[in-house]
Amino acid sequence: MTTRRSFLAGLGAAGGVLSLPGLARAIQETSSPYRRPKLKITDVRTAQVMAHGHQVHVRIYTDQGLIGQGEATDAAVGTPPLMQGPLKRLLVGQDPLNVDNLFERLRTQGIFAGAQAGQYVTALTGIEIALWDLAGKALGLPVYQLLGGKMRDKIRVYCDSQTEDPDDPQAKEKLGGIRDMGFTAVKIDVDERDDPNRWDAVNWTASNAEIDKMIRKIAFVREFFPKRVDLAVDMHGRYDMTTGKRVAKEAEAFKLLFLEEPVPPENVDAMRDIRESTSTPICCGENLYLRHGFRELLEKRAADIIMPDIQKCGGLLESRKIADMAHTYYVPFAPHCVVSPIGTMASAHVCAAVPNFLVLEWHWIQRLPLWKSFVKEGEIIEKGWITVSDRPGLGVEMNEEGARRAQIKGTPWFEPTA
Repeated sequence: MTTRRSFLAGLGAAGGVLSLPGLARAIQETSSPYRRPKLKITDVRTAQVMAHGHQVHVRIYTDQGLIGQGEATDAAVGTPPLMQGPLKRLLVGQDPLNVDNLFERLRTQGIFAGAQAGQYVTALTGIEIALWDLAGKALGLPVYQLLGGKMRDKIRVYCDSQTEDPDDPQAKEKLGGIRDMGFTAVKIDVDERDDPNRWDAVNWTASNAEIDKMIRKIAFVREFFPKRVDLAVDMHGRYDMTTGKRVAKEAEAFKLLFLEEPVPPENVDAMRDIRESTSTPICCGENLYLRHGFRELLEKRAADIIMPDIQKCGGLLESRKIADMAHTYYVPFAPHCVVSPIGTMASAHVCAAVPNFLVLEWHWIQRLPLWKSFVKEGEIIEKGWITVSDRPGLGVEMNEEGARRAQIKGTPWFEPTA
């Protein structure tokens, strides 16, 4: 098997660079007629970290030494055996540059293994992202270029503050830190499982006191930031339609950027009913998978804004396709994003390539030291914006020393498996 190393070694032997026939032969053996690298996948390996929840990092190895990296989240719990088992068996020996072909093959062959959503699609997502990173490195191009080129150089980011309680004596100091970091948009959470105002631990119909508390939180944060800073509110799909309608209506005065998932995502008609009842923009989609998961949502005009999670919904090209579907309905694209700088930069490449991008989530304010040390490039957010990398592939590389501080104890770290 000819590798890059053996290719270069061959140049120094039997005439070296002066042996033009030898040079031509070596080029033909390692390239297609149009100089496209000839690569084969040799291995798939994973590492697991606990940051904002459970994330799985995946690397795809090739016979010429190039490695692609990807990341999956949320439903990524339990995905390493999928990645290193049935999916790896389908990938080894394949050309990694045929990304969409490989994605479709793995998806359709898993039709009876759960390839419609959940863990299977999340595992496939991490692999798809790694394939794009690998393709970009092989071709010497940034991923956004492979997705059609960029619409914008910088990606607007909102900070999930995890700070919204007006009774917290440190709240204003924490919010001031976010303001000083330069973010132009902020999100807060108003759902509270242990709210003492709840009458029932199972039923999610909010009491008057609960709703009053939610609105008080919104008012507190809205008054803290200047009007130019947008405010989004998340209900995490924990409530029923009655509560969703009431909160959306009472929040209208604050002109929110969006109200996220006032009800669970399973019932599109309920989401549509809430949207039709209010002028508050309704956003949802972080728990939907593939284009197919967004079809009904868009057809029924059930959301003003969609927010696929690029690290679990199917990956970079699939997210581009979802954004394009939404664009035909004039619906903005504001991806959910709770992952490391690797996955965040991967998301930024998609956001750069689609016309209807609105804003990208960032959820690491409480783990800044880990965030800043996770990749060799250091901090990738400046004044609330990400400059999309022009380097080949995703454009960031894991800093092993920093990332391993979040390794889940007892899990392998990119170790080969049988």
